[in-house]
Amino acid sequence: MELQREIDRRIDKKKLEIVELERQLGEARAYLSALVDTAKWLPKSGDKEVTLRLGSDLARARDLIKSKGEPIHVAEILKGIGKEVNKPNRISLSGSLSGYARKGVIFTKPAPNTFGLIEFENGGEIKIEDAPAPIEEINPAKITIHPIPPPRMK
Repeated sequence: MELQREIDRRIDKKKLEIVELERQLGEARAYLSALVDTAKWLPKSGDKEVTLRLGSDLARARDLIKSKGEPIHVAEILKGIGKEVNKPNRISLSGSLSGYARKGVIFTKPAPNTFGLIEFENGGEIKIEDAPAPIEEINPAKITIHPIPPPRMK
């Protein structure tokens, strides 16, 4: 009978260890998730700083958008940089700007054929309210451990 109590005590102790390890694992997963979300805000380590060639249409478009201080439609950008507003010019400039916007570099695309600058987004900084909320602490006193039945013998 004493042997049975000792085994039961060890089983209960091991169950408590498992519960604690599962809690720690949950906290570690939440922390990892927060780190991954934060890393998305940062530039990739292999990325070089992107600069636009001085005098290029893209550089002039960036300067125009920056001077306006808000996103601009591609037709207005073409007018502003002194290009004719026609289909080939719209397609060319829109495609180039969209490529940068897709990569999350320099430009954004808040609406169809409308382009802004990344620096307009959140003032270029991560806001505290964008950070994930901390997980609630687990109260060990509220954890219920159910006994595991012994394995069945065949």
